Amino acid sequence: MNSAATQLRDLLRRPGCLTMPCCFDALSARLIEQAGFPLTFMSGFAVSAARIAEPDTGLMSYGEVLDQGRNVCDAVSIPVIGDGDTGYGNAMNVRRTVRGFAAAGFASVMIEDQLAPKRCGHTRGKQVVSRGEAEDRIRAAVDEREAGSDILILARTDARHEHGLGEAIERAASFSELGADILFVEAPRSEAEMRVVCDSLPGPLMANIVEGGETPALPVDTLADIGFSIAAYPLTLLSAAMRAMVEVLERMKTDARRDDLLMDFGTLRRTVGFERYYEQSERYASARRDD
Repeated sequence: MNSAATQLRDLLRRPGCLTMPCCFDALSARLIEQAGFPLTFMSGFAVSAARIAEPDTGLMSYGEVLDQGRNVCDAVSIPVIGDGDTGYGNAMNVRRTVRGFAAAGFASVMIEDQLAPKRCGHTRGKQVVSRGEAEDRIRAAVDEREAGSDILILARTDARHEHGLGEAIERAASFSELGADILFVEAPRSEAEMRVVCDSLPGPLMANIVEGGETPALPVDTLADIGFSIAAYPLTLLSAAMRAMVEVLERMKTDARRDDLLMDFGTLRRTVGFERYYEQSERYASARRDD
């Protein structure tokens, strides 16, 4: 069986732009796979919200993220990209992060150039480290991959916010020269800026589409035409789930009808795997059959 990293490499060789809904736990990852999407990304923003009910401001620890990632990767057979934030420390921490994410089953790990504690890319307060320190992070990540960790390196820069698009592109170009597999310039503010990014950098490139964020939510066909290989949607499922839960809770306050908002019980059971469990458990029912 091909490794997750090999599966992702094969996907990236295909023409067009891959639509990548992002997950926040094992169940959301499984729903993405069952819907037919070929890959997912474990969103740091969404995991922080779902696991500790806190904003994506560097509050989640490496161990908590890795624990969540193991559960996600175990639940699906499609490639999962993980958010490695800043690498959780210096260059040696970056190497440990990459090694840990590979062992957990991730196909790729994202390492970024923000100053710790990091921030969501579409919120205020972002700062980036010097270009030299950013390059050291990616150098360490690539070194760990070359040392045997079977994982792709997704290199992210948030320099657009403080230093402009030119600096962001120059950083991403240096990340590519260092050996990063996928490039991600966060938060370009217009379609024109997105085109400059793709015209200036080698692929594969990722676009991050946050509904209501700074980057235009362009159709996937347009993103493909611009030159992106992946379109990530980090908050779409979390936002939809939160809205649905709030609406159901409001109805429950008044004992109002709510079955129109619910998945039927049979589908719910199948989705979480009861039928699969029963089928597999029959292999071990010899004692019951003997009785």
